[in-house]
Amino acid sequence: MTDIAPGLLPEGLHDRLPPEAESAATLLRAVMDATATHGYERVQPPLAEFEANLVGRLKSTRQQDLLRFVDPVSQRTLALRPDMTAQVGRIATTRMAGTARPLRLAYGGAVLKVRGTQLRPEREMLQTGVELIGSDTVAAVAEVLRVALDALEAAGVTGVSVDLTLPNLVEALAAGPMPLAADKVPELQACLDGKDAAGLTALGADAYQPLIAAAGPIDQALKRLRTLNAGDVIEERLDAVSILADGLRNRVGVTLDPTERHGFEYQSWIGFSLFGEGIPGEIGRGGSYTIVHADGREEKAVGFSIYLDPLVSAGLGRSERRRVFLPLGTDESVAAGLRAQGWATVAAISQGCNGTKLGCTHQWNGLEAAPL
Repeated sequence: MTDIAPGLLPEGLHDRLPPEAESAATLLRAVMDATATHGYERVQPPLAEFEANLVGRLKSTRQQDLLRFVDPVSQRTLALRPDMTAQVGRIATTRMAGTARPLRLAYGGAVLKVRGTQLRPEREMLQTGVELIGSDTVAAVAEVLRVALDALEAAGVTGVSVDLTLPNLVEALAAGPMPLAADKVPELQACLDGKDAAGLTALGADAYQPLIAAAGPIDQALKRLRTLNAGDVIEERLDAVSILADGLRNRVGVTLDPTERHGFEYQSWIGFSLFGEGIPGEIGRGGSYTIVHADGREEKAVGFSIYLDPLVSAGLGRSERRRVFLPLGTDESVAAGLRAQGWATVAAISQGCNGTKLGCTHQWNGLEAAPL
């Protein structure tokens, strides 16, 4: 067997050292506190579950994302969670199935995927978010968006923008006012994903061209989409999006990409991505979806997830380090008093201890904490 270097970790996994570890904890606490002010109560599902229960709980939980192992106790296959949303859905449809709706739940913890992506090679990530179970109305979506923005603000994210999408719009149009054979819908979606106008023409789907042109700032996008002759199928959605945009526009930038589907495969009528200034890529996403009860009944829901790792990498969550070095012989009552004032005390345990080397910003000189 090949020896593994003591400090080597599997690909996509890493240690989080000071001060990043503290930043991650600070950000998670800030987000959870923000969601709690809106009435969302925290749940804490386990890191691993029976694979059979985890797979299929939500359409987003793909089997290839699961890291599996055999439980030596039950001899059943377990899987580490790649996403906490599915677990919250399980809790809502089992242990809290009889709790009054809408049910407001919040969560935060580590998730692990088999593989990372080119943009995000990390396999272990810190995920937090909320789920509102029992409704996916415009009012429910508007509330979840407000909670998301408050959470990002509490985490120190600035320059936030929201990109809205209509995940199941194409299927609804193809099955109704803009008919297209079901076997051609995947090709239609691929053309729209690639903004391939020529491909739409070759497919005989020129009626869908406005969907490509509509992507962009919200007012411009809505105006172009209303040129589609698709009746209530699109008008009802656009009216809903307009209401959501009105609640956002004075706070954040809002755009609309009506055919964006990547990562929104399980969302229903609305989805959204969250971005922050100076932070590459998405920092969160959410939307409406359904969860399935044991009896097959589907229940509507809406929620969002935020991944905190990009925020930590951007330097958010860091606070001023107020560490005071206490020389040998410093009375413990002095140390307790400093801690009560918000200091972190670092006590010498031998003559060789040095405050500067130990990362202290101040040193107790017998009267006060003097800067080092």
